[in-house]
Order: sequence, then structure tokens, then C-alpha cells
Amino acid sequence: MKIAVICANGKAGKLIVQEAVNRGLDVTAVVRSDNTTAAQKVLKKDLFDLTAADVKDFDVVIDAFGAWTEDTLPLHSTSLKHLCDILSGTDTRLLVVGGAGSLYVNPEHTMCVADGPDFPAIFKPLAAAMAKALDELRQRTDVKWTYISPAGDFQAEGERTGKYILGGEELTLNSKGESIISYADYAIAMVDEAIKGNNIQKRISVVRE
Repeated sequence: MKIAVICANGKAGKLIVQEAVNRGLDVTAVVRSDNTTAAQKVLKKDLFDLTAADVKDFDVVIDAFGAWTEDTLPLHSTSLKHLCDILSGTDTRLLVVGGAGSLYVNPEHTMCVADGPDFPAIFKPLAAAMAKALDELRQRTDVKWTYISPAGDFQAEGERTGKYILGGEELTLNSKGESIISYADYAIAMVDEAIKGNNIQKRISVVRE
């Protein structure tokens, strides 16, 4: 299996690459600068400069792009649109590192995590931008996409427990009533999905056991 990880030098991307390499998969790190990941194969190119020819030989493309500042938040939509456009009509699957703010908190799917009174105001613009990108992704019937939302507490430096619970569109809590997962455990779930491909054109979510 051939996997490309876009924005592989980032915190999430680097751990996803490491997880895939540890499992013996054929991994290419797509980076703008020097490769700092465990991948032996590297494509040094900006996400927006990628072409259909660049990605045509991969079974799975993992999008670990992230933008945090107010002026770059629209890139969540434009970057995902670009990747969908170059993968349109192909068998290459697109897996997206998503956000938790858009997870539903009621069975009617009318309220999201980001709508709650305890959701930090500082993160609302980011959650809105990522939710918009997900809504646009849902319209792409021409791409074999899977959007994977982390738990509400997404810990960059959290421990790798090796265990997670797979959820769907709604916020899932573990046995302790927590919504928490480390980047390392999220990487396990991402690579599992890359291998299995069970959730095409679906949004799924993961939480630590």
C-alpha cells in the first residue's frame, strides 16, 4: 500500500508517518521544507502546487493540513477543494485530519460541540472554518474521502495507549466520561482507516478508551 501524508512535518502528520512506517507501509512525506519525518520517500512541494500526476500512484492520500490564524482559516476550505479536484474520479482515497467542533451533541444532529456554552470563544473561528470545509467535502461524490474527527481534548503530547474507540457523527465519550485522545493514538486510528477503508464518504470520530 502506498500512502502520501501531506503536511507531514506537522505534529499530527509526523506521528501518522511514524505509525505507517512502523507498520511497514510505503510512505511518502509531502513537505514544503526539509523532511523531518521517518519517511524515506519525500515529495517537496506545497499542497497548492500538487497536481493529479503527483498523487496518481498512491492508494491513500492523508491530509494533515492545519491553519490557525484568522487570515489563514479559509485555507481549510481551499486546500481541501484543491485536493479533491486533483483526486476527482480516481480510486485514490483521501483521509482528512479533521476537527471536533463539528461533532454533533444531540441525536437530531442540530447542535454541535462548538455551539455549546463551554466551548472556548477563541476556538470558535477555527471550528467554524473546519465545519465549513467538512460541509463542502460532503458535497464531493466524486472523491473517496473519509473525514476523521478527534475527541474534544486532542493532546499533541499525550501518551500512546494503543487503544481507541471508533465513533461516528456524534461526540463519543469513553468509559470515564471523557472526550480525549492523543495525537499518537489518533495516528493509529488514521492508519487503521487507511488500511481498511471501511468508511468511504463518511465522517467518523475517535476517542481514547
